[in-house]
Amino acid sequence: MIRKPVWKNAILALALVFLFDCLFFPLPILAAEYEAESPADLLEDSSWNNGMAPEDPANSGQDMAYQGQLPVPETWAVKKAAYYTITAYNSEIGQTDASPCTTANGFDVCAHGTEDTMAANFLPFGAKVRIPDLFGERVFVVRDRMNARFTQRLDVWMKSKANAKDFGVKVARVEILE
Repeated sequence: MIRKPVWKNAILALALVFLFDCLFFPLPILAAEYEAESPADLLEDSSWNNGMAPEDPANSGQDMAYQGQLPVPETWAVKKAAYYTITAYNSEIGQTDASPCTTANGFDVCAHGTEDTMAANFLPFGAKVRIPDLFGERVFVVRDRMNARFTQRLDVWMKSKANAKDFGVKVARVEILE
């Protein structure tokens, strides 16, 4: 049996990696083609704006309000802080009713896709909640209800069942925001 020298295999492997990288991940190469003078130039170029021109009325408003500057994050005042039991759930018929993606207030969590929804029986719909010990500065919105027997408990919606099971049951400081 005739074997190729090891260095030939290494060169062949490097060539294949380079070819794969250039074919399937060309963004670093394409980025060199476009150099903007300022962030405002990116907004004026329709190819960097998902194909919509800045003067398009459908694209006006909030997207264009921050030309040349970053948006200021919302700050919330803490109305009440206490320790609560926190669990997690996901959109599965065994954990919800017959329409697993729709919350009690009619919000579609599957279409929204962001893990910022929470179920709580003791808070009104739309209440903003932060759990700094577990989720940092992420703000959750109460959009769902739990079984009536859980009066002082919060349930965080998660996309994946594995993440919800890993989360388990925790007790943490919860901040109810104004």
